[in-house]
Amino acid sequence: MVDKGTLVEFKHQGQPRLGVVDRPEGKKNWVVVDERGQAHTLHPRDFIYEVGGDTYKPADIGPFVAEAESYIDPSSLEIAWEFLSEAGESADPAALAQLLFSEQSPAFCYAAHRLLAEDKVFFKQKGDRYEPRPAAQVDELRLQIERETQRQQEWESFMTKARQGLAGETVDWDKSDRPRLETLERLALFGDESNQRAQAVEILNALGMAPTAAGAFDTLVALGLWSVHENLALRRSQVPSHFSEETLTMAQQRLQSPPPDPDTQRLDLTHLKVYTVDDASTQEIDDGLSLETLNDGTQRLWVHIADPTRWLLPGDDLDLEARRRCTTVYLPTGMIPMFPMELATGAMSLIQGQTCFALSFGITLSAAGDIQDYQIHPTLIRPTYRLTYDDVDEMLELGITAEPELQGLAHWAKVRGQWRLTQGAISINMPESSIKVSEAGEDIVIEVFNDSMARQMVAEMMILAGEVAARYGQTHDLAIPFRSQPQPELPSDEELISLPTGWVRDSAIRRCMTRSEVGVTPSRHATLGLDSYSQVTSPIRRYLDLVTHFQLKAHLRGEPLPFSSTEVTELAIGASSAAYEATLVERQTKRYWALEYLRRHQDRVWEVMLLRWLREDEGLGLIMIEDLGLELAMRFNRAVALGEQLQVRVSHASPRQDVIRFEEVAPESEEATAVATAG
Repeated sequence: MVDKGTLVEFKHQGQPRLGVVDRPEGKKNWVVVDERGQAHTLHPRDFIYEVGGDTYKPADIGPFVAEAESYIDPSSLEIAWEFLSEAGESADPAALAQLLFSEQSPAFCYAAHRLLAEDKVFFKQKGDRYEPRPAAQVDELRLQIERETQRQQEWESFMTKARQGLAGETVDWDKSDRPRLETLERLALFGDESNQRAQAVEILNALGMAPTAAGAFDTLVALGLWSVHENLALRRSQVPSHFSEETLTMAQQRLQSPPPDPDTQRLDLTHLKVYTVDDASTQEIDDGLSLETLNDGTQRLWVHIADPTRWLLPGDDLDLEARRRCTTVYLPTGMIPMFPMELATGAMSLIQGQTCFALSFGITLSAAGDIQDYQIHPTLIRPTYRLTYDDVDEMLELGITAEPELQGLAHWAKVRGQWRLTQGAISINMPESSIKVSEAGEDIVIEVFNDSMARQMVAEMMILAGEVAARYGQTHDLAIPFRSQPQPELPSDEELISLPTGWVRDSAIRRCMTRSEVGVTPSRHATLGLDSYSQVTSPIRRYLDLVTHFQLKAHLRGEPLPFSSTEVTELAIGASSAAYEATLVERQTKRYWALEYLRRHQDRVWEVMLLRWLREDEGLGLIMIEDLGLELAMRFNRAVALGEQLQVRVSHASPRQDVIRFEEVAPESEEATAVATAG
């Protein structure tokens, strides 16, 4: 039974509060007045604790609480827990007051009650009494509290730094901040599909930022952690963008102390004139060309391929790292190499004027262009010239007599190309472009490649080396990665004849092409017109080419092959998957920067051509921006013929949303508007 003037504790808005019982309210409730004079209607079951002894007035509450609080020392609770644990006894507030203070006055008892009520470690309440917890449980609870305290401190520290960063101040992030930053990154990358969306939303709400993927992206940019042009396609992928310190150290050690060269009897071809031909920006120089005139006047073609196997062994750490990456990734902002740069662009590359290790393919052709004889050797070469495609085109056009070897290579490449056409090769000549972006994204340069004599020459020589490698592998029944392509179902002659010649016709053929396949069994490659083919010319930047090198060189030495047929098959499956992902990243990144380039040139008028219809009934077609070599989907609201050329201007572009709109620039009588979206 509660009497008027009794001091009781109850919960108000989740917090304990003291009040004095004033009067009954109805049959069961009581009116309790707190220190502020505020009245509360409570049922006796709402009373958490009754202070025994004296009667009180609301004005007495403040002094009483102050006195009790002066006795509250949480550290004393551990002493009581140890004593009661040893004694195997439980306690109530009065017993604890006697134990701690040797007195059971109301203030001491209330202090003991508060200690027990707020304790989350030492005691567990059972009815009106408190039992000491087992020692193991106490240790676990202490650890949990310590962790929670640390989390809270880290949260407050993170929020302080984040607000400083948003205010433009320089921030030094700690390792403990990384998990929270990663939750923001995941939301920016995957949106509602992020498995840490709730945590990211909590952070964004606390920072006053939009709790969305776009808000997370903007936050990371504002914090200076991401660029406004951050490559989200690359971040979403599994493509590793950096080498570990261990791998970089390993590369340096390999350069300083290379393994013994297994090919001790390399053929010395340093007397040959060697041309390396690439784009000016190419850093991995992995192929060179020579033309040797034999005593009987026969000309032998030499295709020299960089030999990275000189610097690693099958299954060593560098090989496994290259296997994990599978390919060099080429982005407008720069490349992500398969090997560390010191190796890829240094010791492994064919560098002008230096003696280099190579795997060389010596080939003689018939007058018609088929392979008459061939040989494959690990070699030493010394590249004579590093040329660009433009350099070679100019030299061929001018007919420079000082370089007859170059003229000869171009001649045999032309013969070879004609021979492949007689074997059913499919020729598609669509524009290709390269996009280069400065480090800060300030400058974007788009260069359209012409199907020049130099590019045709190099391409034919690379295809020729691939056929030789495949022929050698097939002759000796070697497990190497053969690349094949099923015969596509091309448009009929009537269909093709009805289309304009050039890009429109080539686009129609290209859409019918099937994906190439890789396996250990040689099979026909339809586009190349070859009965067997193996990519072998880029071992610095394609892992399966490297595998072919390992296998060929082991067989040439008369040693067991390092990879079994099953292992080559498994490597081919993994490499094909990684290469496909890398290609997607390359395409998406190139498209982003293409749209950004167009956004920055909204006032320019572009010549475009309608290549083919995607959905003709909806007026959706594929266009080519001629000056840029870019293809986009475009919706027309007027009749347009395939191959028709028209002029457009960008009316809206949002690279981040992958959207661009054009308006057609046409005479007033033919005004039309078209919209291009992601194709």
